[in-house]
Amino acid sequence: MKTRLFFLLLSTCLLTKAAWTQNKDNPVALAINGEVKAPTKITAAEILGMKQTPAMLKDRDGKEHTYTGVPIQDLLNKAGVTTGKQLHGENLAKYLLVKCADGYEVVFSLAELDNEFTDRQVILAHQVDGGPLPSGKGPFRLVVPGEKRPARSCFQVVEMVVRFAKD
Repeated sequence: MKTRLFFLLLSTCLLTKAAWTQNKDNPVALAINGEVKAPTKITAAEILGMKQTPAMLKDRDGKEHTYTGVPIQDLLNKAGVTTGKQLHGENLAKYLLVKCADGYEVVFSLAELDNEFTDRQVILAHQVDGGPLPSGKGPFRLVVPGEKRPARSCFQVVEMVVRFAKD
């Protein structure tokens, strides 16, 4: 029994690593750019080294899952996005556009993601129920708890762009 558990854990770790590493010259990364101080690409390895947070989300069938990942606000702070006490006045017209590999896009006002405005914590997940995200759903998934429909909890996130809303 212990041997089977060991091999199960080992295979989960190897699958997670394989899903996150395209090759040594082109590692999986998330781009954050736009109205930011430091446009950046954050690698999967860097995301693993950041503070990890769980979030619960119901799938379309109503089954609840536990996702693990990094709070979006931490990623935005790393890129120098206006958050916290600086998020006032004209900066409240900024939004985050999240882009996925298949062309799907979702939008959030920065205030929706800032812990000085909301208690909800949106995360960029890399695990579900203790294992890697399923094939075709990762390596990163945005998890938005507390919404009636999981439409903004999108899959295969590749880029986040901060912009000002314009008339």
